[in-house]
Amino acid sequence: MGLHWSDLPDPILASIRQGGVIPAHPLALTNDRKLDERRQKALSRYYIDAGSTGLAVGVHTTQFEIREADLFERVLALALEASEEWSEAPLIRIAGAVGRTQQAVAEARTARSLGYHAALLSLAAYKDGSEDEIVAHCRRVAEEMPVVGFYLQPAVGGRVLPTSFWRRFAEIDNVVAIKMAPFHRYRTLDVIRGVVEAGAEDRITLYTGNDDHIVLDLLTPFVVRRDGEEVRVRVKGGLLGHWSVWTKRAVELLDRVHLAVEEGRVDEDLLALDSMVTDTNAAFFDVANDFQGCIAGCHEVLRRQGLLTSIACLNPDETLGPGQMDEIDRVYAAYPELNDDAFVAENLSRWLA
Repeated sequence: MGLHWSDLPDPILASIRQGGVIPAHPLALTNDRKLDERRQKALSRYYIDAGSTGLAVGVHTTQFEIREADLFERVLALALEASEEWSEAPLIRIAGAVGRTQQAVAEARTARSLGYHAALLSLAAYKDGSEDEIVAHCRRVAEEMPVVGFYLQPAVGGRVLPTSFWRRFAEIDNVVAIKMAPFHRYRTLDVIRGVVEAGAEDRITLYTGNDDHIVLDLLTPFVVRRDGEEVRVRVKGGLLGHWSVWTKRAVELLDRVHLAVEEGRVDEDLLALDSMVTDTNAAFFDVANDFQGCIAGCHEVLRRQGLLTSIACLNPDETLGPGQMDEIDRVYAAYPELNDDAFVAENLSRWLA
């Protein structure tokens, strides 16, 4: 028997629907590309203490190559151990599921057996698949456990998916959320339209993965007309590789956004953060080199803080792009209020203990 969203603990389901900061968990490696279990758990402890509402593990930022390196289950288990040892609050545990149906189902089963709550479903293996084929794939994985949809931008392996797909996807009863990361306004609206057309806006929580538009995604009320009536939906949180760094500040930012929305007052200083956060993301994700260093850039920030000792990735060709180090230096100097270096320095020895 699979896991249905109605079987999730009430605090977990409430947390998913309220929205929060869910970092896409990086992989801690030594210089010789071996798993550094101590620092892997220290990262989880950092995210928990920073106020994250969940962890997403085995996803793009964790490096898809963990499957070939036979690290998938171990890395999921380490995050699970950290969450159970370190967090008194309910913590959403999301596992990446990739590949064709057989592989994705097997990964969802592994995650479910470990105690994960949902699978973030990558569709990169279906670049040439028909809409019917992809929907059938999603339905099969959703039989195993709750699913978080993932609109991945084509630049890093995704594909364009129309409103018709997102409507059919949202009709799958065991879908609980969608991470929108097409880095594209029109395609983001396609997802939102699809969810509303399916009448699923109360069941499916929208999370931003649009690193180029994080703050405005969170602040914007999105309007869709359904049967002549106006339906307004909001993006409630973020599931982001960008939020794997400077996480304490991301939590404070989202708290500020939620308060502003609740009180109906969005000031210019809050709106101005959109360009500032986007500028830092351009450095961390190596936009100048078409995202070549998007994982290594996050590693570099964590290395500077002492959470990692190496920026190494499993793929030896995956490293910082030309000029990326200078860009990271620039945004560090330009936006000192956005980093959480002092918070990390204060707690690092405790997380590493």
